[in-house]
Amino acid sequence: MKTSRRQKRTGQPAAESRRAFMRQAALGGAGAAAALGAGRTAFAAEEDIKPITIPAEFEAAKGATLPAVDFPMSGAQVFARACKEEGVKALFTCPGNYDVVHAIADTGIPTYSGRHEGSLCHAADAFCRATGEVAAASGTEGPGFTDMICAISCANSARSPVLVLASNKTIFAEDTEQGIQDQYQQPLTEGIRKYGKRLITPARTWEYAGYAFRQLKSGVPKPVHIDFPAEISRARFNDATEVEYFFDKTKYRTETKPHPDPRAIDRAVELLRNAERPIIVSSNGVLYSRAWEALRALAERAQIPVVESGAMKGQFPADHELSADAAPQALLSADVVLLVGQYCMPTQGEFAFGPDARYIRIDPDAEDIGRNLPIELGIVSDERAALEALAAEMPRQRHEAWVAEVAAARAAFEAENEEYYQTGLGYTDAVHPAVIARELAQFIHHGNLPADRTTILQGGYGIARYTRRYLRAHRPAQIVNGAYQYGAIGPDVGYTIGVSAAVRHGIGAQADYEGHPVIAITGDAGFGYTAMEVETLSKYRFPAVIVVYNNNAWGTWSGQRDNTIGLPVHLFQENLRYDKLGEALGAHGEYVTRADEMRPALERAYQVALDESRPSVINVQAKKEFWLRDQYAPGFLGKVEPGVMSYYH
Repeated sequence: MKTSRRQKRTGQPAAESRRAFMRQAALGGAGAAAALGAGRTAFAAEEDIKPITIPAEFEAAKGATLPAVDFPMSGAQVFARACKEEGVKALFTCPGNYDVVHAIADTGIPTYSGRHEGSLCHAADAFCRATGEVAAASGTEGPGFTDMICAISCANSARSPVLVLASNKTIFAEDTEQGIQDQYQQPLTEGIRKYGKRLITPARTWEYAGYAFRQLKSGVPKPVHIDFPAEISRARFNDATEVEYFFDKTKYRTETKPHPDPRAIDRAVELLRNAERPIIVSSNGVLYSRAWEALRALAERAQIPVVESGAMKGQFPADHELSADAAPQALLSADVVLLVGQYCMPTQGEFAFGPDARYIRIDPDAEDIGRNLPIELGIVSDERAALEALAAEMPRQRHEAWVAEVAAARAAFEAENEEYYQTGLGYTDAVHPAVIARELAQFIHHGNLPADRTTILQGGYGIARYTRRYLRAHRPAQIVNGAYQYGAIGPDVGYTIGVSAAVRHGIGAQADYEGHPVIAITGDAGFGYTAMEVETLSKYRFPAVIVVYNNNAWGTWSGQRDNTIGLPVHLFQENLRYDKLGEALGAHGEYVTRADEMRPALERAYQVALDESRPSVINVQAKKEFWLRDQYAPGFLGKVEPGVMSYYH
């Protein structure tokens, strides 16, 4: 009999592993007693390890009475009061910028802390995408703030109204290197924000809050960056007379929206009426202007198909007969394209419309109309106002042949997906991405759950080339498009925090789905960046199911397959147990190695979310060679934009 290292060291029999004991315990009393055996004392010592628990302070905080936010106040409290009155829906942070963070939390704005400022800023971005509302993210001085830079860039590309807050060096210490961690912040966010300001005059704190919210709540949304020297956040105001421009928000900004020029509406009606194959592209602005009902009214009145792009999907339901979201082959036929709220404009050739297609663009920013893509007509307007005006003026029309062409393209696309799935089932040594994607779609949309219930964080790189083809959005912001435009690899677990918070509280577009579990998809490369945030999901008891596509490599590896020296740069250890990492952080774990295990794992994880309000990590074992078309067809897939596959624009 082989002697263990423990036996050699102590002379005692080795204790049974926890797993071995639990296997025996499941057999009943006799089996459990046998499992204890002579090693019982040592085993008991190992079992004295305390379980993962949530500190009692979390529950105490929930039941605590909020303090009154009134004069006398600090500068941080003045700004926090503005955030509350302006309807900031959540704050995502790490410890730091204490005065501002605690002042905001004291107003009752839900406040979440995590492991890395970048991940939490990604959470704020995803919260905005999922709700259409403003969220804040906070970091401390230099290190915490610079951790947020990638997330600010992602939010800027996605046109998300994220309020970025950070403490900073004191005004007194300007032009010195006094202390540590301090740096000039504003130059670092130039080009990745809509507005930024380093506050230097305490009495103007409320006034500059007005500057911030005018930018966040008008026109095309983007991040706003405010940094707080200590002289601002710790300033003291005895009463309102000491605060400049201390007016109600109705006095420092307007809720009115730009409306379209009637002549432009007439011209748009003429173009659409004379088109044989018109199509509408619905993007971010439809969510932020709450224009989905007006969009549907116009589409149905004139029988115009709709295809989606953007950082969130579902403003036009995928199961509608006019949805062209899963009909990529039909796009080339469109002759007039109405772009609605397409804030991130493609250049010529990036959208799959033909070279002779004519474009109408609705956008609140006149300066952007005509950029990247030549237009036939530009309409400067709030998206909802323009769509309502078009629906009112548009005569009823029928485009039966065009709708039939879209339906045929949709059927061809679904048939191709089914072919990929059947091919994937034939690979039995690992789980193919087509199998993962189809099983997810069947579970979310075609099983026991209502098709519109589950909010989806669509992340990952290579795996997303498959899951985007199969997953559908049936209501506004049902799908949050993680990699949109900036294409960062790694934010997905951070994004999941933001989506989970949005759904938990039923904010904005998630109002009718409050409290339901969410499902997130990511790859093993991306999971590595933000995996510690599984602990954040666990401590807040967010019911999120994270599916990790584990193919043992970066998505870039296939391009280096013949590079013997450089190839290891793109590879990981194989068969890593991300599910065990999830368990160690308080989540439920599943390890899937065969196609027939995928659906049961999803069912168990979803049930944990329902019963325990706890996250899960489903680690799905694939292999890197699935990206090689010559060995494992269909290989790494391409994409067509706009539509279900889109994430560039």
